[in-house]
Amino acid sequence: MFHVVLFQPEIPPNTGNIMRLCANTGSRLHLVKPLGFELQHKAVRRAGLDYDELAEVRVHPSLEACLQELRAARAFSVETSGARPYSAARFKTGDALIFGSETRGLPARVLDRIPRERQLAIPMRAGNRSLNLSNAVALVVYEAWRQNRFR
Repeated sequence: MFHVVLFQPEIPPNTGNIMRLCANTGSRLHLVKPLGFELQHKAVRRAGLDYDELAEVRVHPSLEACLQELRAARAFSVETSGARPYSAARFKTGDALIFGSETRGLPARVLDRIPRERQLAIPMRAGNRSLNLSNAVALVVYEAWRQNRFR
């Protein structure tokens, strides 16, 4: 099982899609406030379908509170400025994968908490800004799960 951490997510359907992904992969979803929506927002529920009941979702008042709860986990950030491709990382069950908000990404104060070798990026063509958040989470979670033989 992996921990997916969304730092201040803004778009309800992305969070709903990620909730569904977490339910299907056995990952735990951690949402760090402030959220750009109410968790009961109909777009979250629509995107998550009935998976909101199957996914384990924790809401944290701050990143510090989230990281305190996950203190035993190795934390990885996924950001366009990452030091190496996500596919080069060697993931272990229980790792925490931290993603930033859709419009702002992860601020420097968050990245400063992650060792440089665990700051990951998703390769893209030059000149492109980023992938959709739910697509980015899917890529990294499935790679981590694949490395652990889908256990």
